[in-house]
Amino acid sequence: MSDVRTRLRTALATTTERLGAAGVPSPSVDARALLAHAADTDRHLLLLDALPEDFEDRLEASTARRERREPLQLILGRAPFRRLELAVRPGVFIPRPETELALDLLREHTRGPLAEIVDLCAGSGALGASVLDELPGSRVLSVEIEESAAELTAENLEAAGPGRGRVLRADLLGEIPELDAAAPVDAVLSNPPYIPAGAVPQDPEVAAHDPHRALFGGGEDGLEVPRAVIDWAGRLLRPGGMLVMEHADVQGPAARELVQAHGGFEDVATARDLTGRDRFLLARRAAAGAQAGRGRLSR
Repeated sequence: MSDVRTRLRTALATTTERLGAAGVPSPSVDARALLAHAADTDRHLLLLDALPEDFEDRLEASTARRERREPLQLILGRAPFRRLELAVRPGVFIPRPETELALDLLREHTRGPLAEIVDLCAGSGALGASVLDELPGSRVLSVEIEESAAELTAENLEAAGPGRGRVLRADLLGEIPELDAAAPVDAVLSNPPYIPAGAVPQDPEVAAHDPHRALFGGGEDGLEVPRAVIDWAGRLLRPGGMLVMEHADVQGPAARELVQAHGGFEDVATARDLTGRDRFLLARRAAAGAQAGRGRLSR
């Protein structure tokens, strides 16, 4: 036991120092996660009374990857999201903690049932999988353009809600008859690409490992794909159905203006994330016959 504790203390101190020197933002937290991964355990490290024979070799390999600023989630093969541990893999956008609030906002602002939900630009399937996990009576249609991401979405949906999710591989900028056929639905969720063309991600984990197609929203303002999301929400939502769409913290006014220009929505607002930054567009589909642009525009 004492030998295990000594090995763990030494490994934790060394790994934390190495990650800190490499510029990793949370070296101690990441070091503990890498130690648990090398030990092949979900238990607290202090509870371990034995380590695998290849513990040091596994830890060295994963530490070297993190030193090169490969995302921790890719090294571990999973990412926490709300109540779930999602599968992740290279080439697919890694879910972010700030996106988790989307489901809370949906439940807070929805009137009526949440049975049929569409997740646009699904990526890893994080939003759709969380819906299936937390709303047992729901069904989810996830739409994703990239083949590898669509395959991962299908995997995460099936794990969260067997038989209740399906994936459609399609480009939102084109016509999608099968998606049109899904209407009417109770909600549309989306974390689309929205970074403007001239913005360059600063974190190496993002710049080198998130696919650019999942980051840049198209056009100089980055709002080409978000505009398509709003258009599809207008086509898909039942009267009273909710759109919750993530966007950059500087895009709140522009996103509300897109909804106003589209027409047919009410109760349009911007919601802030847990750090107080504008993060989500909220819009309710107006009743049939409502005037274009009806509703309140607010923060």
